[in-house]
Amino acid sequence: MRTGDPKRQSSRGFIVVAVLWILGALAALAVVYALYVRETEAALGINNDRLREQELARAGIELAVYRLTSIPESRPSSGALAFQLGGARVDVQFASENARIDLNAAPPDLLAGLFRSLGARPEDADQIAARIVGWRTPARPGAAGDEAALYRTAGRGYSPRRGPFQHVNELGLVLGISAVLLDRALPYLTVYSGQPEINVLNAVPQVLAAMPGLTPAMLNEFVTQRQTAPQDVLRARLGSAARYITVQPSNATRVFIDVRLDGVRRRQVEAVVLLLNGDTEPYRILSWQDVEGPASDGRAGGSLR
Repeated sequence: MRTGDPKRQSSRGFIVVAVLWILGALAALAVVYALYVRETEAALGINNDRLREQELARAGIELAVYRLTSIPESRPSSGALAFQLGGARVDVQFASENARIDLNAAPPDLLAGLFRSLGARPEDADQIAARIVGWRTPARPGAAGDEAALYRTAGRGYSPRRGPFQHVNELGLVLGISAVLLDRALPYLTVYSGQPEINVLNAVPQVLAAMPGLTPAMLNEFVTQRQTAPQDVLRARLGSAARYITVQPSNATRVFIDVRLDGVRRRQVEAVVLLLNGDTEPYRILSWQDVEGPASDGRAGGSLR
C-alpha cells in the first residue's frame, strides 16, 4: 500500500490546525462583540432613563414656577402638583424659602433661639449666634480683628469669612458649633431667602420654636390655627414673637420633585429656584441636588409633610 508524501501530510495538518485556530479566534471575537453590544445596549438604556428623569424633574420645576407666577398678585407660599407622561409619574411640592431661617439675615436672638430649641445650653446658643454674626459681618476699617483672634486661639487654620455664607454647610466652619448640633440645625436653615423674618404659614414647628417669647402652649395653638385665623389675630396671639414673622413668600422657593419611571425606577430632586421679575428668564436655579427618601420636615416646609 502506498503512502502519501510525509511533507505534504504535515503541511495539510498544519493548515487544518491554523484554520481551527482562526475559527476559534473568530468565535471568541464574536462572543466578545456580543457581550459588548449587550452591555452597550444596557448602558444606553440606563443613560436614556437618566435623561428622562432629568428632563421630567426640570418639567416639574417649570410647572411649579408657572403655578407661582401665573397670578403675581396672589402668589402661593406653598403647593403641590402631579402629572403623568409616557409611563412616568412626577409629584412636585414647593414652599417659600423663607419658611427657613436665613443664616445671612436672621437676627442673633432668632439664631440663638433655634439652637436652644435643638438642645444647646442657653449660653452656648448665644455664643454660636454671636459667632455666626461675626462670620457674616464685614470687618470694620481699623478694627482690632478680635473675631479672627478667637479662631487663632482655638487653633483653627482659617479666619471667619467676614461676608455672607455661601452654603448652609459653611456653618460647620463656625467656631463653637458641634457636629451633632450642626446636623440638627441644617434642615431648618437657608442662605437663599434673604429675609430676616420667618414665613409662619409654612415654617415647621422646629423653626417656629426658635422665636423668642413663644411658649410651647402658644406654639401648639398657633400651628393649629395659622391657616385659618386672620393675620391680625395671629400676630396678637404671638405676642412679642410677632416681630419675627411674615406671611409674604420670598422670591426664592424650594421645590421637591419625585420622579417614577414605569413604576420601578425612582429619582428625587430638591432644588431652590429664584423667581426673576422683569428678566429675560422667569427664574434661575440656585441649588440642585439628588436626595434620598420622601420629603421631610426640613426640606420643603411644614406644608409638605
